[in-house]
Amino acid sequence: MKNPFSNLFKKKPKSDQGNPVPQAQDTKKKEGFFSKFFKNRLGKSAVQGEEIVGVELTPTEIRLAQLSTDKANKWVLEKFFTHKIEDADANSNVLDEPDKYGEQLQIALQKSKIQTSNAAIAIPVTSAIIRVVTAPLMTDEELNKAIDTDSLWENLVQLTDNLNDYSVFHQVINRDTTGNTMDILFVASKLSDINSYTSIIKKGGLNAVIIDVKCFALKSAVDQINQLGGSIEESNLTAVLEFGLDENYVMILYDNNPIITDIFIRGQDRNTLLNSDNQEDMDALVRRYVTQVKQAIQDFETKYEKRIRNLKVVSNLTNVDTYLETFRKSLANTGFDLLDPIKEIKVPAQLEESVNYQNRSYFSTVIGLAFRKLDVFGYYKFVTAVKNINLLPNRDSMMAQKKAKVFSNFAFKGIIGIVSVVYVVLFGLSFWQIKELNGKLVDYDEIVQTHELRTLEKNKLEKDVKLILKSLKISKSIKSNKSASFRVLAQIASAVPKRVKFNSVEYNGSSQIIIKGSAFSDQDILKLISNLNGKKLIKQASLATMTLPEGQTNNAPAMKGFVVACILNLILRLHV
Repeated sequence: MKNPFSNLFKKKPKSDQGNPVPQAQDTKKKEGFFSKFFKNRLGKSAVQGEEIVGVELTPTEIRLAQLSTDKANKWVLEKFFTHKIEDADANSNVLDEPDKYGEQLQIALQKSKIQTSNAAIAIPVTSAIIRVVTAPLMTDEELNKAIDTDSLWENLVQLTDNLNDYSVFHQVINRDTTGNTMDILFVASKLSDINSYTSIIKKGGLNAVIIDVKCFALKSAVDQINQLGGSIEESNLTAVLEFGLDENYVMILYDNNPIITDIFIRGQDRNTLLNSDNQEDMDALVRRYVTQVKQAIQDFETKYEKRIRNLKVVSNLTNVDTYLETFRKSLANTGFDLLDPIKEIKVPAQLEESVNYQNRSYFSTVIGLAFRKLDVFGYYKFVTAVKNINLLPNRDSMMAQKKAKVFSNFAFKGIIGIVSVVYVVLFGLSFWQIKELNGKLVDYDEIVQTHELRTLEKNKLEKDVKLILKSLKISKSIKSNKSASFRVLAQIASAVPKRVKFNSVEYNGSSQIIIKGSAFSDQDILKLISNLNGKKLIKQASLATMTLPEGQTNNAPAMKGFVVACILNLILRLHV
């Protein structure tokens, strides 16, 4: 059966105008503003929400580092610990004793008091296959199909073993739409080695989420330090030399294209690095070493027409300064500076002693790993290009779980945010409603008070009205009875005999008039009563009492006091 990807790696034709055909254009569609914003927010949320501890495993030492950012977005060394392994052989291999190093890692974690469970580790450069392959420009869909069917790596990467025996990572590092090509970074390592490292991490009590390669961890450290220190070096050009007992190589990264050249040292040279203080042996070693470094630099400068001005040196040698002086003499046009990965990082007071070393370059790998962030969306600015390497075999499922967690947290925060907004809105509305109701309550109280005052005023007015009405009634009564009163009084006056004197005439307001007076004799009083009974307006007159008048003396004529009650003729009174 014909391979459906057999024509995949043939050059695609160009149009007559010399421009790439439409199918060969850059495959990434322009993202909309909201899509990009949403993706950026998710990426940042995912990165900031993950705490990762960098773990470096060496035959003689285990190094742990954890970084965080403060409120000013500056890197802070949160945790740092080095654990010396007793009776360790510098020539031993970590993978030969996974149980031992797992136990030692557990001890180191207990001593360091690190609580983070997610770990980033790095495998040696010698355990990795690193290639940059050039392929025809493809869409992401085409690239994934080619990888899924193994046709891409079968055509571009010649592996000694079956591809299934490797853990493979790839990333497009450059797209050339003019030449219809793209550069793909291919990184692979034996599954058996990867599983051994993850087993050590698991035995130590951690969960491996990132498996990097040491050279790229160093690159991450260099880039971060340059960025933090405001280095004027080209941001797309990094040169690192690892010089020491474990590994020796030159790595030059230009436009994210890693160019790695192994530096060969003999067993005798290794013994010199370990034990010898013979200057002649040391000089001879450096001469052989420098020759290879020169060649690597020259090859790069010839091919890319870029000048390497400085090599960042990483070394685990205690006397590395002695060798660097010889390096500087041999390569006068190239600087050799020990990399200080902690120079631009804020170190708390309690950790200053832990990092107080003259040569801090051998902390570069673990610091570079601590800089790593698990960017499940591949968008965050700190984890792009070759910094995003991960050889973890189950990374896809792990990343899917992390994505789900991020979405869940993001959704939860969104729900919390919406609830908070709704709560604030409702609280605001309630506040204004309460304020409005309070205002209405105040108005109501004022109305009640006004009503009470008006009621009091009304009651008072009603009393006044009653009094006025009573007065009016009395006035009307007095007015209506005015003529009758005069007639009654006239008839009483006409009934008074000559020898009778009135002291007072009182009207009881009903139908009776009381006449008080005095007379010279009883006959005069009787005559008065008789005359009164003869009057039309008087129904009946009668003697009520008879007394001696007050102030009477024996020399004065005898005068008797009397009280006569006259009952008025009511019918006549009402109709007068």
